[in-house]
Amino acid sequence: MESTEIIAVEEVHKIYKMGDVDVHALRGISLKIKRGEFLSVMGPSGSGKSTFMNIVGCLDKPTSGKYFLEGSDVSLLDKDELAEIRNKKIGFVFQNFNLLQRSTALENVELPLIYNGTPSSKRARRAKEVLALLGLEGREKHYPSQLSGGQQQRVAIARAIINEPSIIQADEPTGNLDTNTSLELMEVFKMLNKQGKTIIIVTHDREIAVYAERVVLFRDGEVLEDGEVQKAI
Repeated sequence: MESTEIIAVEEVHKIYKMGDVDVHALRGISLKIKRGEFLSVMGPSGSGKSTFMNIVGCLDKPTSGKYFLEGSDVSLLDKDELAEIRNKKIGFVFQNFNLLQRSTALENVELPLIYNGTPSSKRARRAKEVLALLGLEGREKHYPSQLSGGQQQRVAIARAIINEPSIIQADEPTGNLDTNTSLELMEVFKMLNKQGKTIIIVTHDREIAVYAERVVLFRDGEVLEDGEVQKAI
């Protein structure tokens, strides 16, 4: 395996049991993602893209096939090992922000460091640095209800990158934002990608997808298209 690859899935199948019926969410997916790549994942509901992202994010395991993350076979790891990978190597950004409403921006961003056992003084300093990087200096003590949707998503991104993960996985990160705010947010992802982060974004919006270098289009549990954005969409 080439050292430039950060993710490689090989013949991955995912089958869910719905009563007596087998639902094939993924049908032998093979895909490689290079370190530092910016990838958009697209496809209609039920296409398998969310299942694929759950496996890549170590939130689920394949029924069969292999998943290599930085050269290690993740499909062999137990729940505790997967949780450690999620905390250290993958940052998650969600459509609904998933912020704690009774915690300040600073406290929300500090959360992953609390799980790591980082001392409080170091947590606060690091969280302030990351919030400032994302244009939120002076907003540290604001609660989510006091922030705009775009600012809340920036807090969520700050939380996702506080542990300096190598991969950022974003599921419809602009889904609840207006067009201008969405494009501003994509510039943030572009900046993080230029810093060396591998970015994987699920989106239905072609205007968002074009920020990536490459798009993978899922349909019926298979990869329908995989290539440069301009050619694929």
